[in-house]
Amino acid sequence: MTEMQHVVKVEEGRPAADGRPSVGPTYRSAFARDGFPAPVPGLDSCYDIFRMAVEKYPNNKMLGRRAIVDGKAGAYEWKTYKEVFGIANKIGNSIRSCGLEKGSRCGIYGANSPEWIITMEACNAHGIYCVPLYDTLGAGAIEFILCHAEVEIAFAEEKKVEELLKTFPKSTEFLKTIVSFGNVTQEQKEEVSKYGLSIYSWDEFLSLAGDQEFDLPVKQSTDICTIMYTSGTTGDPKGVLISNASIISLIAGVDRLLNSVNERLEETDVYMSYLPLAHIFDRVVEELFMFHGASIGFWRGDVKLLVEDIGTLKPTILCAVPRVLDRIFSGLQAKISAGGFIKSTMFNLAYKFKQFRMMRGAKHTEAAAICDKVVFSKVKEGLGGNVRVILSGAAPLATHVEEYLRVVTCAHVLQGYGLTETCAGSFVSLPNQMSMIGTVGPPVPNIDARLESVPEMNYDALASTPRGEICIKGETLFSGYYRREDLTQEVLVDGWFHTGDIGEWQPDGSMKIIDRKKNIFKLSQGEYVAVENLENIYGVVSAIDSIWVYGNSFESFLVAVVNPNKEALESWAAGNGISGDFEALCENPKAKEYILAELSKTGKEKKLKGFEFVRAVHLDPVPFDMERDLITPTYKRKRPQLLKYYQGAIDNMYKSAK
Repeated sequence: MTEMQHVVKVEEGRPAADGRPSVGPTYRSAFARDGFPAPVPGLDSCYDIFRMAVEKYPNNKMLGRRAIVDGKAGAYEWKTYKEVFGIANKIGNSIRSCGLEKGSRCGIYGANSPEWIITMEACNAHGIYCVPLYDTLGAGAIEFILCHAEVEIAFAEEKKVEELLKTFPKSTEFLKTIVSFGNVTQEQKEEVSKYGLSIYSWDEFLSLAGDQEFDLPVKQSTDICTIMYTSGTTGDPKGVLISNASIISLIAGVDRLLNSVNERLEETDVYMSYLPLAHIFDRVVEELFMFHGASIGFWRGDVKLLVEDIGTLKPTILCAVPRVLDRIFSGLQAKISAGGFIKSTMFNLAYKFKQFRMMRGAKHTEAAAICDKVVFSKVKEGLGGNVRVILSGAAPLATHVEEYLRVVTCAHVLQGYGLTETCAGSFVSLPNQMSMIGTVGPPVPNIDARLESVPEMNYDALASTPRGEICIKGETLFSGYYRREDLTQEVLVDGWFHTGDIGEWQPDGSMKIIDRKKNIFKLSQGEYVAVENLENIYGVVSAIDSIWVYGNSFESFLVAVVNPNKEALESWAAGNGISGDFEALCENPKAKEYILAELSKTGKEKKLKGFEFVRAVHLDPVPFDMERDLITPTYKRKRPQLLKYYQGAIDNMYKSAK
């Protein structure tokens, strides 16, 4: 393979030997050709990130939320770094007064809020492991995590306290104290006292320690900072042990990257906190903002009001998952269609012109200044007017959505890739590089990456187009799965973490995720199907929002459950004289034929093999959701649960297609 522009080779690959598969060369970011970023003096723990920011930027706005007056949301109200430090100090002393020491476990349960961050910083100060409890998971998983991590104190959003009580009596073996971020009812106090536990409102807990001051323990970079449970697609959640060093190293790498592409973070930057803090993606981004003394504003917790919150906060950096960006994309499409012929023609011409210039190498700020001013400035204003970087992670972003938003938002739209085990971002695409659309970019400048061949799937890491399982090495890696040494040894081999994702190096040094190692099965004629790869290919069809492809070794062909795009399906129906609401259209055999034809068209364009074509579809108007347990909180498909839920539809598809 030719020398790749955005990475440097640090080690040659090796052929298969001793029953082990071949591995490709090791690469790292070109921004790290002279070595990884040096440690910041005095920065040994996540608490130091906060402490140093308080010393440097005491009066900067740190945490903000919208004031609610007479049921209406007003402006953002802020607490400074110094004020937050004072509150976190009190919370830390109160936690210690409950008998917790360095290494004890503290659970945090609820949507993102200033109290969430304050509790996290109190834990960081005293070397207490912060154990986030998924806001989106039910009592079963919460009970498992409380018991598995032996959580002694749990903080919860006021409306989540009842969910914690549902874990009694099992969790009370370890759990001794509950703190509500809001108030506590008399009934809750009585319920908790039956089990010998204490419960406090936020205000009560703030003054629990009185004048007691506890010394802060000595913290080292190798100390565990948080146990983050991943929402596995099967089985119990796994507790990922993340050290101070992992988070600090990640921040140093992302900082080097941003500085290298002239997008350095400043204390004037503003971040919208709405992606769950229980996930590593949002956690490390917020740590990065604190490192720079920047501001973090919180949403109201309602996705329907998110765009309004963004408009009020006016963030400069927006992190998103594809589902949110898909919503923004669909909303823009609907607005343009509703604007009438002249407006939509003008918009489309401006889009084509700017896209053409960007594809030819022009920076997005210089590609079409007049189009930006006259046409796209309205899109920018819709996101508050200040957004300069949109970072997508957690799941693949559809190529057509990524390209569209790169043109119309007047911001860099970057796609990143990482796992909880790699402390979030391990790869991220670079600004103004249109060739990186559909990829996750080159490695971040603090890791090494290589591919390992997967012979049973015909992926060869030493081929002219290298493909294989993505393996990562570096300081950002996790310290193991909590109380699961067996699983740790499965994925950590010779210091390399095996991600389970199949990647393909691109000629420019960026990585493209093309498959998942485990999502492979045989059809009855003996052909292997890599189902995740097919879902990514079919996912670009603009008439659909989401697709789950299914097959098994007793059948010779594939079927799929599809969430159609509402606007696209209704527009098709109107053009073909078919009446009925969205639900009725999803039942219509002609609508199924239309979607199937769109999938086949893409299959032909992408030169899929005959057995990789979907032969029948079931249209579900309701998107795959967490309420029905069909996807994880990071929007990964839960295949066993999808099969169980749609078993009837699958049986019908196979019957009718035969």
